[in-house]
Amino acid sequence: MAWCPFARKLELQPESDDQPAIRPTQLIFHSVAAPWDEVRLYEYWRDSTSLESHFGVDYDGSLGQFIGTETRADANARANLRADGTGAVSAETASRTDSSDPWTVEQLETLTNLGVWMHERHEVPLRICRSWTDPGFGYHAMFPEWSTGGTDCPGPARIRQFREVLFPRIVARAKGIEDMALTDAEISKIAAKVLAGVAKAAWMTDGVLTVPAEWTSADNPQWAALSILVDQGKRVRGLETAVKGIERAGLSEAQITAIADRVAASPALAEAVAARVAELLAARLAS
Repeated sequence: MAWCPFARKLELQPESDDQPAIRPTQLIFHSVAAPWDEVRLYEYWRDSTSLESHFGVDYDGSLGQFIGTETRADANARANLRADGTGAVSAETASRTDSSDPWTVEQLETLTNLGVWMHERHEVPLRICRSWTDPGFGYHAMFPEWSTGGTDCPGPARIRQFREVLFPRIVARAKGIEDMALTDAEISKIAAKVLAGVAKAAWMTDGVLTVPAEWTSADNPQWAALSILVDQGKRVRGLETAVKGIERAGLSEAQITAIADRVAASPALAEAVAARVAELLAARLAS
């Protein structure tokens, strides 16, 4: 049997010796529906009922252990001991009689440390149980197989805390990332890198934006935003060069208008003019 090194050992007998062994794969959190510390809970298990949990946590975070974690306890119904020899470890926590109160800061700290110990000692995986037999972490009301007659334990406030605070904290502490404090400068640097990556992806991801067929001779209708911007830049600079060439030729506005009208009226002439302009621009650029 295994005993948590930071828990007060309050061993229940004869249960601790007589009950069958388990291979612990789950840690299930409960509310005891009474404002009891670990000693009062131990006395209740010993004197008033044949049931018991593995652990008890008082409001001040003090932790008692009543049964070794490799021995069956009776707080989790069908999850106490399954046919394959696996079983759940149970942690009862002091609460109001209607289990309406949230865990205290001290209880959360102890439960976090207990979760990390279960992960390290018994290799309970860092995930929320996906079924009543799935290894991981959970709370009593999660699956009907974990209770004999249905239950709301550990109460709505603590269920919310389990998902939003307790389980994420267990994962963070087990992975050693909980206390990695960052300065404002480090946060800004990380944010800048993230934004730069997003911007680069937005501009350079291909196959997202569709361009008109006449923009390209290749069979590639979808471009990256950056490719469209570069292409349009080339086209604008080409037009600027053409306009400057016309201005240097000394043509009047009337002459330019007349030429434009003739080109517009004749597709063949438009193609010829476009080809000649391209040829002249290429020669000018080459020189």
